[in-house]
Amino acid sequence: LAFCRGRIVRVPKGPLIRVVGTEVAIPCSVSDYDGPSEQNFDWEFSRETDFVRIVSTWDSTFTSEEYQKRVGRGDIKLRRSSNDAVELVIRNIQPADQGRYKCSTPSTDATVQGNYDAEVQVKVISDGLSVSGSKARSSTSLRLSEGDSFKLRCSAITTSPEHTHLHVTWQIKSGSSWQDILSLTHEGKFQPGPGYEERYRSGDIRLDTGANDTYRLSVSQASSTDGGAYRCLVSEWVRGVDGSWQKIQEKSVEIATVSIQRTDVVISTSNVSVTERDSLDLTCNITTDRSGIFQAEVMWYFSASPDDTLSDAQLLLSMDHDSVVSDSTLISLSHVDRNSYRLLVRDVDVEDSGYYFCEAAIWVPLHNGSWHKVVERTSAPVSVVVTALEPDYDVFLNASKTPKFSDDPTELNCRITNVQDTEANIRFTVSWYYRQHLPGDDVVTEELLASMDADWTLLLGDRGRERIQNGEIIFSKKSADTFSLRIQWTSESDRGDYFCVISAWSRHRNNSWVKSKDVPSSSVNIFWATQDYTLTVEAVKLKPFFVAGHTFEMTCKVSSKNIKTPRYSVLITAEKPFTDQSNPNGTTRIISLNQDSVVRLEDWTDQTRVDGVVLEKVQENEFRYRMYQTQISDAGLYRCVVTAWSPGGGGMWREAVNGLSNPIQIDFQTSGPVFNVSVHSDSPTIYQGEVADLLCIVTTEGMPLEPDDMSFDVSWFAVRSFALDREPILLASLDRRGIVTQSRRNGSSDLSLERISPLEFRLRVHGCEDHDFGNHYCVVTPWVRSATGVWQREPDIKAKPIFLSVKMDVLNAFKYPLLIGIGLATVIGLLSCLIGYCSSRWCCKKEVQETRRERRRLMSMEMD
Repeated sequence: LAFCRGRIVRVPKGPLIRVVGTEVAIPCSVSDYDGPSEQNFDWEFSRETDFVRIVSTWDSTFTSEEYQKRVGRGDIKLRRSSNDAVELVIRNIQPADQGRYKCSTPSTDATVQGNYDAEVQVKVISDGLSVSGSKARSSTSLRLSEGDSFKLRCSAITTSPEHTHLHVTWQIKSGSSWQDILSLTHEGKFQPGPGYEERYRSGDIRLDTGANDTYRLSVSQASSTDGGAYRCLVSEWVRGVDGSWQKIQEKSVEIATVSIQRTDVVISTSNVSVTERDSLDLTCNITTDRSGIFQAEVMWYFSASPDDTLSDAQLLLSMDHDSVVSDSTLISLSHVDRNSYRLLVRDVDVEDSGYYFCEAAIWVPLHNGSWHKVVERTSAPVSVVVTALEPDYDVFLNASKTPKFSDDPTELNCRITNVQDTEANIRFTVSWYYRQHLPGDDVVTEELLASMDADWTLLLGDRGRERIQNGEIIFSKKSADTFSLRIQWTSESDRGDYFCVISAWSRHRNNSWVKSKDVPSSSVNIFWATQDYTLTVEAVKLKPFFVAGHTFEMTCKVSSKNIKTPRYSVLITAEKPFTDQSNPNGTTRIISLNQDSVVRLEDWTDQTRVDGVVLEKVQENEFRYRMYQTQISDAGLYRCVVTAWSPGGGGMWREAVNGLSNPIQIDFQTSGPVFNVSVHSDSPTIYQGEVADLLCIVTTEGMPLEPDDMSFDVSWFAVRSFALDREPILLASLDRRGIVTQSRRNGSSDLSLERISPLEFRLRVHGCEDHDFGNHYCVVTPWVRSATGVWQREPDIKAKPIFLSVKMDVLNAFKYPLLIGIGLATVIGLLSCLIGYCSSRWCCKKEVQETRRERRRLMSMEMD
């Protein structure tokens, strides 16, 4: 294909049929050429044999003498459409221009290949097309009403000697341009113009052919857009040799000018404001110049929005073209005159406020007696505002109960007074609001407590919702004109301004209630002066001197200020001179008595003296504490911790303030022995699995005692750290009766605790593990029998801790794993040898074929 490639010059296939007097454009193009992209063209003409030069794109002297005038006037010219295409344009072609036209292109190719010119035959025929209006009259004027029908006619005929087809188009002048309405094409097809497709499908516009080559445009229902000038545009077409259609000429004639009188629907009244219970009167006027017989259909609509699409509108009343009105009790529709229709709404209500629309349709009779709707219009909306009849009344708010202390009740009464102009269909409800006092210029916000709906349904606000649901805040209606707010237990957060709003509700025709008026009251301030609670507690020792075994007695007197009807709870505490292991802070809670006079033992753990302490209420503000059979271990500072309680909401008690009394000291002067405790171990460093021995040794100083007069409670503790920075862990204890108690352990080691002498106690840790390390110490509680035979408990004595270190025995740790490893290696080695021997003996043995040799000895020569 590339070898055969060459220049190609193309012109249309002939003959080209053109009408005399029209403009002719003959295209010529070139392709597959070399050289510059812009090519030059030469045109020549021949009637018979010789060609005459007409015009060239590159040589101005190319034109022959007989064509110079026409080329100079522009009657013949070249029009370039692209770099490789031009058109020969002949304006007002004549029969003398009939002949052959040749298009040539000068060569710009490296080699001469292809064709460099092409010819086309042009045939000029006479003008046989005639277009005229109806009966050959000039354009007429038609004045129509919206919805009328009209018809326009034009005549088109051709006497061309060639076989041509006509293309008829009806057009309307829209502004300065003509717009297609409907066409009958040269192929016999109907083609509606842009925007007329729906009307053509519905049959509103038609194009019919009649006798004498007439073409009739029919419009069955004229609209306002159909006004304007109408013309009939006719073009003549001929089919070429290649089967394509070519338009050879076009003519038009203006037929008529049509004016459409628009039908308008107007509500005579503009925006309306009426008072509730009055009547609303609206008139709908239909503007039309229609003189024939017609009937109007009228519909009245109501909508809450001014949307004229009536998508959410409500149909109020309608009157059809037979003057039949739909039924309604309070709304009537009447025909005032030929083009006016009146809507009357009696006893209007507030809910009648909104937008009113009037929709009208014009109906005309047909020849068969039926009615046909020709036009429909909707008026602009009219705004109607119905002013409610507001009742006249005042609102008064007063406080029947005001608090003087916290948790006192508060009651507010909201009363309706001076009621005037009220009817039976008026109802009152209340809303309660709270306003907090803010310092400075801060904005004060109102908070809704609760409100009542038209049916007296209580709607809660965000403030105090939980308290209202719990019944701490109560809303009620005492009478027809009085509403009440009661706070059962007023707190400091309730201080502020309160006001109420009385709402008047009006009942409408549909028995619904609509709020018509709100009247607020003046505010009432709820406030009481608050002072800090004051509580004073004084402790007094009743017996200044006593010895061990006697009864200790002290009283606590309480006084308070600014507390409403207080009650007191009392707690007796003791601060021992030596720290008790169960109370690391040194303070022991002994016994308490709450505000309801219920006594409770707190941290009193002496089982032998369960009834040895008593706390009782002597008076409302005086309490007495007794401790029987005191012991030396009871020495310390004793105090009364008092809490004042005031009545709270819901019958509960609220803690007001705490007070602490002065200390009362119990101090025993004794001349008995002094006990010391120490911890000793022969081997503080041991290996895992060994036994650790720890000795707790008690020594005495001063007055000697018989062993039977001494007894000890011994407890062993451990701190699992190098420093004493963790909580001690109780390991085991031995009481003075010889009962051993062990704490629960997690490891595999075990403990034993025994008394090996009157003053020595041994703790053994069997099978020590690494977690048994740490500081170990003992705490001893001595018991001494007095001369009267009573056992007295001495203060606890804590020994200095000793650090127990647990090491790992490397030999023992690796002995068993090493033996197991050697044994497994030996077994695996023997097994491997056995497998190898068996494999070589039976599985992998090969038979070797050897050459058999004769084993004969040589004979000696003598033997031979």
